[in-house]
Amino acid sequence: MLRDITLGQYYPVESPIHRLDPRVKLFGTLIFLVSLFITDNFIGYIPAIIFLIIAIKLSKVPLKYIVKGMRAIVFLLILSVVCNLFLSQGEVIWSFWKLNITKEGIRTAGFMAIRLSFLIVGSSIMTLTTTPNNLTDGMEKGLGFLKVIKVPVHEIAMMMSIALRFIPILTEEADKIMKAQMARGAEFESKSLVKKVKSLVPVLVPLFVSAFRRANDLAMAMEARCYRGGDGRTKMKPLKYKKNDAMAYLAIFMYLAVIIAVRIIF
Repeated sequence: MLRDITLGQYYPVESPIHRLDPRVKLFGTLIFLVSLFITDNFIGYIPAIIFLIIAIKLSKVPLKYIVKGMRAIVFLLILSVVCNLFLSQGEVIWSFWKLNITKEGIRTAGFMAIRLSFLIVGSSIMTLTTTPNNLTDGMEKGLGFLKVIKVPVHEIAMMMSIALRFIPILTEEADKIMKAQMARGAEFESKSLVKKVKSLVPVLVPLFVSAFRRANDLAMAMEARCYRGGDGRTKMKPLKYKKNDAMAYLAIFMYLAVIIAVRIIF
């Protein structure tokens, strides 16, 4: 399960998506996520599916690798679908005891499943094709206008970049702890929910200790190197837009126009 988490990991391969400016990928991901909530019918998801397929194809990241990351949210996905299925008010089409399945509930559950799945896949494509350093530079450069109102853009981008870096590190650390506990006789495959929760306690405690230790070591290393934020700092590789970036922006705006048109027509 832990090795199925792909969010925050970078997949090194040469592709048109990898070569794009990180600001383009951030903007494209934002537009894609917004479009998922603009759409209020299943026809509107057809352009989103096409956009997602093209992005996956151009990224050259194996589909199996992207789908593998969905396994980590299966429980959340099922919980969300079940809650919307049974708790939505409307025209009842099936009833058992105090549980009612409504026509509106089925529609809402379907929307939620599609949105959550597409949201994870879309976000994964951005992180899989962008290094943490480029992601930080892209966020800082793209949100630079917020500095006018005293928003600490560099610090926010740095925190998000560090958080993404810590995902694979903590995943690997948790996997090592679980294997060590299993070697000592711990059981993580029990069918009982209570036993599963109890078995996680010996994993979570050392994992939290390790996370705080790593965070403290990182803070000391940054302080030892006289890190004082983004003021006056220069970039070794400053971001510059290229022809491919302009074409990507054009494709993103065309996709947004199609989504809005579908929303108005249907």
